[in-house]
This record gives sequence, C-alpha cells and structure tokens, in this order.
Amino acid sequence: MSSIRQFQVTFDCADPERVARFWCEVLGYVMPPPPAGFASWDDFHRSQPTESRGSWSACTDPSGVGPRLFFQRVPEGKVVKNRVHLCVRVGTGLVGEERLAALEAECARLLPLGAARVRLLPADGVNESCIVMQDVEGNEFCLD
Repeated sequence: MSSIRQFQVTFDCADPERVARFWCEVLGYVMPPPPAGFASWDDFHRSQPTESRGSWSACTDPSGVGPRLFFQRVPEGKVVKNRVHLCVRVGTGLVGEERLAALEAECARLLPLGAARVRLLPADGVNESCIVMQDVEGNEFCLD
C-alpha cells in the first residue's frame, strides 16, 4: 500500500510576495515566520544578494490541513491558460440559486483584492455553476 505524501502547489510569477498575500486573503492562509535568525522577512531579504531578493514567497494553511503554496519569480510572463488551477470550494453542498449566491458573494469579496472575473459557467445538468477568475497576475482559478 502506498503512503500519502504531502505536496505543495507552486506558482511561477513576477512578484511572489504580492501573489502570496493575495492567496492568503483568498484562502485564509498565513505567511510563514521568517527563517531562523531573522526578526522579519525584510531582514531576511536584505541579507540576500540583490538578484535573489524577493525571488520567492510562500503561504500555509494555519490548520496544517491544506497544501503549502509556493511562489517563485520567473523572468517570463504568463502567456497561455494554466494547465493546473485551484478550485476554491465556496459552494460545496449548495445547488441552484443558493450556490450561485455563494459564488457571487465570494467573487465580490475577491475583486477588491485584485482578482478578475472571467466568466460564469452555468449549471448544465451534470455540473453545478462555477465562476472562472484570475488572480493578481492572471493565473486562472475557479470559485466552485
């Protein structure tokens, strides 16, 4: 029998800290404490070579249940649709208008944080409604 392994989800991005802070707000995650020996993340970043400063960030589920999210700076911008995306489960167990109201409320909460609404995928008899969104750097995710 195989063992269950922990995993993290890694995002390529231009501004790792900005994207990490966005996802902290979306998911209720937290930024981890700075590395041992540093009073703050600013102190840690100042200790790094200039080209490495701010090259990565992370956020974690404070309950320890959800996966760690890791954000790494890459030189190229996003040019195509994500092959993997997060589905933020805000409508679990809800159907019809009740589900749609929960999705719309979460969408309204995320827009001022820098998210963008892409489109509503309405219920089709097989799948319930979901809203396709983008984070602060254009990475797609769904409110599901």
